[in-house]
Amino acid sequence: MNKSLITFLILNFGALALGGFWTSGGVISDWYQNLNQAPWTPPGWVFGAAWTTIMVLFTLYMAYAWRDSEHKAKLISLYSIQWVLNVSWNPVFFNSRAVLGGMIIISMLTLLMGYILFTSWKSMKMKSLLVAPYFVWLIIATSLNGYILLFN
Repeated sequence: MNKSLITFLILNFGALALGGFWTSGGVISDWYQNLNQAPWTPPGWVFGAAWTTIMVLFTLYMAYAWRDSEHKAKLISLYSIQWVLNVSWNPVFFNSRAVLGGMIIISMLTLLMGYILFTSWKSMKMKSLLVAPYFVWLIIATSLNGYILLFN
């Protein structure tokens, strides 16, 4: 499990680094600051803390899933789709300012993580709860994106 743990740690925090690269200038941009944002939008520091926690837990989940999976090709396919969707939201939303495009991406990611959470329960049992914070955070993030889409 150590090799898979390190691999998923690098991949997950690589995704965070790429996302941070695309997000950093976007959050402070006049465009984003002047958007009508949801009243439940958390302070900026919450995003960093949440994503760090989520990726640590998701790394653990993926290491266990890799170790225990009888369907590694499916697991890697789902993981790869998740990775691409996760990384692509930031440049689409912040750099392209494509709020609808961001909404489509984050909705797909939320559905995918819900699928992973609920379908892994049979084989992973309580370990599948390691994905729950990711799924819940995506529901919140989707609502934030949706609010911006509807009220701007």
